[in-house]
Amino acid sequence: MDILNALVLFANYVFVPATAYGAQLALGALGVTLIFGILRFANFAHGELMSFGTMAVILATWALQDMGVSLGPLPTALLALPFGIAVTVVFALLTDRYVFRFYRVKKSDPIIYAIASVGVMFVMAGLIRVIIGPDDQSFADGARFIITARDFKELTGLEEGLAIRVTQVITIIVALAVMAVLFWFLQRTRSGKAMRAYSDNEDLALLSGIDPDKVVRMAWIITAILATIAGTLYGLDKTYKPFIFQQILLPIFAAAILGGIGQPVGAILGGFVVAYSEVTITYAYKKFLAYLGPEGWAPEGLMQFLSTDYKFAVSFIILVAVLLVRPTGIIRGKVI
Repeated sequence: MDILNALVLFANYVFVPATAYGAQLALGALGVTLIFGILRFANFAHGELMSFGTMAVILATWALQDMGVSLGPLPTALLALPFGIAVTVVFALLTDRYVFRFYRVKKSDPIIYAIASVGVMFVMAGLIRVIIGPDDQSFADGARFIITARDFKELTGLEEGLAIRVTQVITIIVALAVMAVLFWFLQRTRSGKAMRAYSDNEDLALLSGIDPDKVVRMAWIITAILATIAGTLYGLDKTYKPFIFQQILLPIFAAAILGGIGQPVGAILGGFVVAYSEVTITYAYKKFLAYLGPEGWAPEGLMQFLSTDYKFAVSFIILVAVLLVRPTGIIRGKVI
């Protein structure tokens, strides 16, 4: 019985939240790796693109809520998501047209692109704060839990409860669906094959008659879709803070580089590895170990490797270690 309590405790505080968080990081890392694979630069504005897309979804959600529109137990944000995606796609295409295209025509070095993306990041950050403000914003509605800890205890008779939130299940289902559609698009459609060819060998792709402008547009459209969905899922699961997306840019980049920059499968794998690493290292194992030890025994201290305040340090350590030991990542990708 104590072993079951330990497993339920671990699932409640580590496995379930880390899985949802990993799905969010994976979607974010897919956007980063897609832009790097097509345009050959690290887009530091990706976090703010996620924030911008989420902001658009929030504004549309509030409008729907004011009109009395809802999805019952599901968040109204799911109805607002297409609007947020459309706005973010337009914004991403305009950014490329009036910023990045200039450097693309001049054949600038990747470092110039990266610096330009930092400038775009600050402009977007200011724009977001002007529109929606710097404070936390709540936009989640509908049912909160699929099963509560109390219901789980009554159902199983265990001391520990397992609470599963609706947003966690939605995150995992939506993320899996988006990943499946993306891989189908890249593997089966003509545009997807053109993007892969352009990423593998730009010169050969151009000689084959592939339109580079179309490939770039498609890359930004897909990236904007991924960013909006990832940001919205993160905001629903936790909360929307305009500045938080600059912070999670570190684990997103760590995930993309760990998996192999330019490799979509690697981005997904890296997202889950980083998420599980952050959550498991910052979890306090005192109660978990007490269940596994002799009756009445409990370890001294929290048995925590790092405080939750330093969870992003885990991503930084992973990022540095990968760059030093295996710059191409788990699945061999491009070297930054």
